[in-house]
Amino acid sequence: MSAAPTATGGDGPVPPPRTSVPGGAASTIDGTAAASPAVDRPSGGAEGEGVWPAAVPVAEPAEPVVAAVEPGRVRWDPAERRARASQSFWTAVVGVPAIFSVLRLGVEAGGELQTTLLLVANVGPVNLLAGFLTTAARLLSTGLVAVFALGAVLAVSADRLPPGTRRRPLFARWADITPAWVVLASFLLALITWPLLYLPLLLPAFVAAFQLRPGRLHERVVPRLLLIGALLAGYGWLMLPTMRDAMRQGDEWLVLALIVVPPLLALFIAGPLPGMVIRPLASVTEVAVLATLIWAAVPVITTPVLPLTVTTVGPESGPTEDVRGHVVTTDDVNMVILQERGGVRYVPVGLVRAQVLCPGEEELPRHQLRIHDFHVEDSLLEGMGRRVRPVHRVDAACRTPA
Repeated sequence: MSAAPTATGGDGPVPPPRTSVPGGAASTIDGTAAASPAVDRPSGGAEGEGVWPAAVPVAEPAEPVVAAVEPGRVRWDPAERRARASQSFWTAVVGVPAIFSVLRLGVEAGGELQTTLLLVANVGPVNLLAGFLTTAARLLSTGLVAVFALGAVLAVSADRLPPGTRRRPLFARWADITPAWVVLASFLLALITWPLLYLPLLLPAFVAAFQLRPGRLHERVVPRLLLIGALLAGYGWLMLPTMRDAMRQGDEWLVLALIVVPPLLALFIAGPLPGMVIRPLASVTEVAVLATLIWAAVPVITTPVLPLTVTTVGPESGPTEDVRGHVVTTDDVNMVILQERGGVRYVPVGLVRAQVLCPGEEELPRHQLRIHDFHVEDSLLEGMGRRVRPVHRVDAACRTPA
């Protein structure tokens, strides 16, 4: 054992500090020169000079990690980025329905402040939420499906972004922080609220959102092709009668395209995409989704919150009048009706003789096609409802304009 002098601690001799770089050359860390190590020195030394004992093993410390940060650039923590993306996503999901509900009341009131205040006072939040969900569920599910499908494709393609790209696309970040059950719930909402005519579009969207490539069906080529053929055959059996009716009518090419193209597109839509198109595609799709939602929001905002009725008013023995509009509230004295052509009318309850419920113009069918007894313009929810309670005959008073 070497008899070299060492520093003394409470538990015995403590070796003196040494440089972290072995060998005789001095090293520099952060601009500070370090002394040469004393491992290879003789055991004897000048008095007071610290020499590392020969029998004591040396553990090399880890080298300091210095991140190369460009001047003036802020490096965001990934957890903070996810938190910001989560906040923006849930703000959009919660805030957009609330804004749409307020706008609907203002539009239905004709832009008049007093009429808007009357509707706000009599249309409760539960009724407003129920009216919004029944009319805007399609818009909400469409936005979510588009974001998740595009976001998943961009997320798997993010590794191919050009060097120096600062941030991942917005939809990709939203897809990363969204739980799988939320994505699945958005597709289920679309499944029961979209018209049957547009349901085939969910096939490529679902494949893109969950990245279901054909190779995941089976590892061997022949069984994979058989499975794809069986799926396409089942889809053809479901849609073949509708396709024949559309071809017989001759002017339903849009319906044919919506039935034939989506299942074929689902075979190739899964990512990743080439690196050079990711950034332009991300920008274009974000603007396109926003523009589509704004365009689709116009009918939602203009759809009435209150049901459309025709109220027959007049004395018991005398002429009557049909008042076409939306009943806002009814008390012991008056029935308040927001007329279809504008203005609020207070009708004494004693003068009300009859009242009928009328469908809106947007509820009238435009296509004469069905998919196994379901009309192509009905959703699954509406189709099942019509089976339980079929559509009644429209009253003659509804067909006569006010």
